[in-house]
Amino acid sequence: MGDNVGETGRRCRGVRFAVILAATAVLVGGCGARPLSELNASESGQGQRGPQQAPPQDKAAAAINAVQPDPSLNKLLPGRIRSSGLRMSTSQGYPPMEMFASDGKTIIGLDPSLARALARKLGVVISVSNEDFNAQIPGLVTGRYDVVMTSMSDTAERQKKVTFVDYVQAGAALSVRKGNPKQIQTPADLCGKTVAVVDNGSSLALTNGYDKACKDAGNPAIKILKFTDDQDGMLALAAGRADVNLTDYVVAADRAQDAKNNSEAIAIAGTEAPWGIAMNPNEKQLITAVQRALQSLVNSGEYGKILAAWGLQPLAVKSVTVNAGK
Repeated sequence: MGDNVGETGRRCRGVRFAVILAATAVLVGGCGARPLSELNASESGQGQRGPQQAPPQDKAAAAINAVQPDPSLNKLLPGRIRSSGLRMSTSQGYPPMEMFASDGKTIIGLDPSLARALARKLGVVISVSNEDFNAQIPGLVTGRYDVVMTSMSDTAERQKKVTFVDYVQAGAALSVRKGNPKQIQTPADLCGKTVAVVDNGSSLALTNGYDKACKDAGNPAIKILKFTDDQDGMLALAAGRADVNLTDYVVAADRAQDAKNNSEAIAIAGTEAPWGIAMNPNEKQLITAVQRALQSLVNSGEYGKILAAWGLQPLAVKSVTVNAGK
C-alpha cells in the first residue's frame, strides 16, 4: 500500500505459476505458503489443463478468465518460472486491494485480481500467499518470492533493494470518525492530534513530514501511534485512541462505505504516487515479461475491466513504467 511497508515498509505471502498447470492456489498462513505437495489437485493445478481460472469469489473473475495466454510473453520468462510457476506474496487486510474472501482463506482484491490476469497472460499458474508486510521485501531479496504485489508505494528508498513495475497511481487520505468531530480537513490540522499509521509505511513518512512542519511552525507536535497493520490503526480510531488513521485513499474510502467502521475519508491533495509490483533487480527477464504483459492488459482494455470490477477506475495508468516513484 502506499501504506504498505518495505524499508520505509508492511506484512506473510507467496506465489507460483506453471505453464500447463491450472487452478488457483490461494495460500494463507501465519508466515509463508504451504508447499504445493500439501495442496489438493484443485489448488495446485495438478491434473488440469488450460489457463488457470480465477476463484469465483474474485469480483473480477469474469474479466480475468477471459484473458488469453501470449506465447511470446511466456518465452520472456526465466525457465524456472515457465516450468514451476510464479510465487507471489501479498498482505491481506487492506481492502479493497487485498483481503480474505468470506471463506476466510481465499485472498481477493485488486492486487490478486491483476496478478491472476498477469499469470494468464504470461501462460503460467500463480499461487498467492499471505505475508507480514515488513517481511515482503526481505523475502523477495532472499528469493522466497518472485513478485510482491501488496499496494506497495514505489519509492526511491525501496528502489535501493527492489525494482518496481508500476501498475496504479494512488494517494493518501485521513480516516476520521463519522461527523469529523475534531474538524480535521488537511495535514495542517493534525498538529497536536494523535495519528495512527502503519509502522515503516509511506504513511509514516508522510506523518513524520507533517509533524516536522507543525514543530517548525511552532505548533504542537503530532503524537504518532505505529501499528503493524492498517486494521489496528482503524481500531485505534474507533476506540478513540487516535484522532486520525492516515492511510491510502482507496482503503479509507472503502472502509467509509461500511457503516460499522463509523468513519469518513478525506483525500490528501498532492499525495498521488505510483504503486508497484516489486521484483528482485537481478531478475531482468521477469521484470521485462511482467511490464510487457501488464501493458498488453492495459492496451486490450482488460486491465480497465478488472479495475472497474473493484470500483477503482481512478487508479488506472495508461503507460506501464518501471521505477517511476520518487
